[in-house]
This record gives sequence, structure tokens and C-alpha cells, in this order.
Amino acid sequence: MSINRLKGAFDITTIAAAGLSASRMRADVSAANLANKESVNYKRRDVFQTTLPMPVTEGSFSSALDRHTLSKPSVYAILEDQAAPNMQYQPNHPEANAEGYVALPNVNIVEEMTNMMSALRSYQANLATIENGRQMSRDARTLLGQS
Repeated sequence: MSINRLKGAFDITTIAAAGLSASRMRADVSAANLANKESVNYKRRDVFQTTLPMPVTEGSFSSALDRHTLSKPSVYAILEDQAAPNMQYQPNHPEANAEGYVALPNVNIVEEMTNMMSALRSYQANLATIENGRQMSRDARTLLGQS
């Protein structure tokens, strides 16, 4: 049996690696939002994710099933918050408007921490998937005598 029979393990790694990348981007955006919570005129950002179907080249039932179940997560866009900023009265601030208000971003600490924790859990799950895929690949090669 050739190593090409184990091709599915590489698809798992590709999907999980894309998930790692998307999770990292989510964590980075949340961290930037938290870091700029008090920055004047900063616009809160949010990650818009989507999934792209994995390309399948074979014509078997398995490949048809994979087309519908395996998807590769990716960051589609990073969007700026369109809501009105929080106006805070600080008449002595250099960025204050004529009425003495400063425009601060709509950053909710609880929401951003929740987003960051979710991104961390997703990252951990994708990392575990890669490790499990590698172990299954090693075990399969051992069983096939191809160490």
C-alpha cells in the first residue's frame, strides 16, 4: 500500500492549520481592541470568518461526502464597527470636539475577553487535531510497515 492512501490525514492537517490561522487572527483583533479601548477615534474591529469547501479530486462516494463535510476556515474580512462612538465629556482633552466630548471606541471588555477565550479554545482544538492526525498517520504507517 502506498502512502497516497493516507492522503486524508493531510487534508485534516490543512483544515486544522487554517483553523489555527483564523483563531490567531481572532485573538489578535480582540487584543488590539482591548489595547485601544481608551484610544481616541479608534474603531473597534471584528473578524468575519467563512468556510471554504476543500477541493476534492476523486470521484468516489467518500470524496463526494468530503465535499459536503470538510471545510477550511478562513478570515474573510476584518470589519470596523459602524456604531456611533462612545462620547465622553473631557473638555481639556486635546482631541475634544467643540462641546468638549471625546470619541472613544465601542469596546466592551467582557465581549472582547469572551472572543479571546473562544479563539484560544478554537486554537487549542485545532492544535490537538493536528497532533492527533500526525499520531494516526504514524500509527497507519507502522501498521502498513512503512515506518
